[in-house]
Amino acid sequence: MADDIFKQFKEHSVAEFFKKNRQMLGFSGKVRSMTIIVHEFMTNSLDACEEAGILPEVFVQVEELGEDHYRLTVKDNGPGIPKTHLGKALGQMLAGTKFHRYIQQRGQQGIGAAACTMFSYLTTGQPAKAISCHKGKKLTANISIDFKANKPVVQEIEEVPTEESGLTVISEYKDVRYERSNYGVYEYIRRTALANPHCSITLVEPNNEKTAFPRSVEANPPRPFEIKPHPLGIGTHDLLEFAKHNKESKRISSFLQETFARMSAGKVDELRALLPTMDLNKNPQNMTWEEAEAMVKAFGQLRWVSPAMDSLVPIGKGQVEISFRNIFNPDVLVVTERTPKVYRGGIPFMIEVGIAYGGGIAAAGKKGEVMRFANRVPLLFDSGGCAITETIKTMDWKRYDLREFEDEPVAVLVNLVSVHVPYTSAGKQAISNEEDMMDEIKFALMEASRGIQKYLSGKRRANEIATKRKVVNRYVQQLAGDLSTLSGEKKAEIEKKLLDIIEKKYGEEDEENEGGDEKKGEGPNANENSGSVKKPAEKEEEGDADE
Repeated sequence: MADDIFKQFKEHSVAEFFKKNRQMLGFSGKVRSMTIIVHEFMTNSLDACEEAGILPEVFVQVEELGEDHYRLTVKDNGPGIPKTHLGKALGQMLAGTKFHRYIQQRGQQGIGAAACTMFSYLTTGQPAKAISCHKGKKLTANISIDFKANKPVVQEIEEVPTEESGLTVISEYKDVRYERSNYGVYEYIRRTALANPHCSITLVEPNNEKTAFPRSVEANPPRPFEIKPHPLGIGTHDLLEFAKHNKESKRISSFLQETFARMSAGKVDELRALLPTMDLNKNPQNMTWEEAEAMVKAFGQLRWVSPAMDSLVPIGKGQVEISFRNIFNPDVLVVTERTPKVYRGGIPFMIEVGIAYGGGIAAAGKKGEVMRFANRVPLLFDSGGCAITETIKTMDWKRYDLREFEDEPVAVLVNLVSVHVPYTSAGKQAISNEEDMMDEIKFALMEASRGIQKYLSGKRRANEIATKRKVVNRYVQQLAGDLSTLSGEKKAEIEKKLLDIIEKKYGEEDEENEGGDEKKGEGPNANENSGSVKKPAEKEEEGDADE
């Protein structure tokens, strides 16, 4: 019987696996699938443009061909893809420029574009049409996937000279649907424009309605740079893999310094003292599992400088403010940016939060809106299992005068920036519950919320003063008449003096209410200082993490 069982033993490619399990890539609903496809192509376009130093211009058109049947065109002005890499970039799983690099990018797996090509081929039987303009040549090709081999199938159509640059992908899909909802393409692009003010995006919807999201910042963000892995962020198997693929260093000591961040000659000497029986002069490819395990344990016993934090590029406070005011024009906006931290011992990350209240948010009917981002990419789905959502649920919003968060005209933006985002699945729509990250998200929310609290408490105080003034003014004429009868003074003069007393009393309170925060540089528009003053209870709660 055992022989019969193993007659069915077969090997399968990663493409075959995802063909059967496309829901793991996010293709699990008609509206969601359409949004995920746009998401994958747009993130690739933005990454390519920024890495080439080009201000991104992205054009997206959705055409309805039938019931739940659409043609999607995504075009960018990036550097295009070379002929030798075009097929693999769009038609091979786990092939690309991202998975193996330790650098902040929107994509990080090398699956997304190929997954869209796969989904197109599975639902319509049609290949994706790619038009790549790269270094003076315009290549047009049809691309599909050989699932058994996880290889691209490329049919070249033509190659002609051109002065353009960029990539256009035209593909058809069934089992998808376009809707203007909180989970649709329009909302995804709106949020992308919010987090990427340097990008110009044009959307043409199935009804031919054209919407432009013009750039509001005329410069790309600083380019993140690739960093080496930190010793505290690796395991035994990782260390052996690095050693196995090392081709340059002939000694373990030099291999460590060339491969890992913060690994100096002094640190190697400290390792020697902790590992007296281990020969650090031997070839790293000869390192055993036991030696690697002992070395990883020794890493944890040493004191390390944190990994380079300037490798992280957030949206930026100024850019968030510009975007929020362009899209929402709120009454008050507070943006805060936490200092970089590390998680899992050696992976750098940082959190930025923007909270906007009133104004255009109320006019748009938005209430308690939470906008999650990872490296500037909107996360529309799987919110229930996301670290950002879980952290927001733990916030005591009443403490900040947001009595019923879900019913308040408030929008909260949370952006996680990291060289490695710990997504919960290949669909990249939710962040795992890393404790260090959740702490930082909460502290950033607290800082921004204090600025909103100042505004709301000031607004409430102004309403109270106005109400008191109105109530007291009701009795001025009656009181002036009674005093005139008792004193013999003219009623008009008494009424004028009473009004002067009221104006002086409540006018001073108005000035104190409006100027109190600004004197400290903490008014509703003083976003640079938001969160700089903490209540005693919050100081205690935040102290440990800041230390």
